[in-house]
Amino acid sequence: MPFLISSRNKNTFSRAVAHPSPARGRGAGEEGVLRNEFIPLTYPGARTQAGFSLVEILVGLVIGLLASLVIMQVFSVFEGQKRATTGSADAQVNGSIALYNIKRDTESAGFGLPVFSSQNTPLKCTTLPTFDHDGNAATPVIDMFPVVITDGGGGLSDTIAIRYGRTASAGIPSLATIAGTTATFTTNNNMGCQADDWAIISSGSTCAMVQVANSLLSPATRTDWVTMPLTSTPAVLSGSMACIGKYQKDSPYDDHSSPLEYLYWVDNGNLAQGGNPATAGSGAPIVAGIVNLQAQYGVSATAASNQITQWVDATGAWAAPIAMADRNRIKAIRIAVVARNGNTLEKTNVTNACSSTTGSNPTGLCAWDGSGGSAAPSIDLSADANWQRYRYRVFDTIIPLRSMIWSKDKL
Repeated sequence: MPFLISSRNKNTFSRAVAHPSPARGRGAGEEGVLRNEFIPLTYPGARTQAGFSLVEILVGLVIGLLASLVIMQVFSVFEGQKRATTGSADAQVNGSIALYNIKRDTESAGFGLPVFSSQNTPLKCTTLPTFDHDGNAATPVIDMFPVVITDGGGGLSDTIAIRYGRTASAGIPSLATIAGTTATFTTNNNMGCQADDWAIISSGSTCAMVQVANSLLSPATRTDWVTMPLTSTPAVLSGSMACIGKYQKDSPYDDHSSPLEYLYWVDNGNLAQGGNPATAGSGAPIVAGIVNLQAQYGVSATAASNQITQWVDATGAWAAPIAMADRNRIKAIRIAVVARNGNTLEKTNVTNACSSTTGSNPTGLCAWDGSGGSAAPSIDLSADANWQRYRYRVFDTIIPLRSMIWSKDKL
């Protein structure tokens, strides 16, 4: 009798079936031979296992690439916004610090200079006295006007020179008579004068600068006046004399009695102090990221008035040396500091030149609002071919010259 042995293995059945074997010399009734037969059988719910087709893989790759492109684009946009925000913060800080430094020194301009003298004020000198501070005829001499602006021309950066003394006597003058190379003071003290000090002598509209010799002399029998030798005989032999302290060329900060000239200018993308503006790299960088500095004089109608009626560039009649009548009309300066937004170079132009220097609410890179009678200074950064691909911040302020304002009754 045939029999069936089956086993279920997922989608197949295996069975062993006994088949009767043809008679091969055997007798009837012999048992058949067992033979295995594997017959695949399907059943409801069975699933065929298979991988992705080539088309499906390619579609997945395309979707992944598109997703990657979107992610990178979003990352690029946010990274650019982050750089712009960080750069703006740097420009804000650098511009504020630069403006503070210039403003702080300008507020002290004229201190320690004998501008308040009721007799023989040096502000009435036809030509302000000068002194050769470094013994080099090739470098500019220094006069005693509190602030001098040198115009850069054509929107290039200006230079601001700020002068003030730091003597204990604050530049209080005393009457003096010159005998040879000796100055005699009608006072019982030296009014703060020390060896190697510079002094200014003024008499009417004539002034001169002299230097005290390196040894002070005083009579042994008198105490109501002091005699001091000078290094040379000045052009003025009598008048008011005031010592304004020493000047040290290489390190003026070491001697706190030095009459200082703080020179501010832009050198290689930094606000620099000191040095020679004609020589790149000669200044001491104090604030990074400053690319332009503009300044103007605020002038009054008359020297006896403190009301500013016009803002002028330091050109023409207002370029140094300025005539006395115009010089004493200067009551303030206005400055603009241009700070660049780090080194972030945009893909396209983001900054334009100022639309107007005489109109209100101008657009572009402007110093401030100008008018028909007081044009604002222009700002030119075209020396950098990519200047329009940077962002900038402009900081401006007005700084009164206290020494000139307080001296108006003597002018």
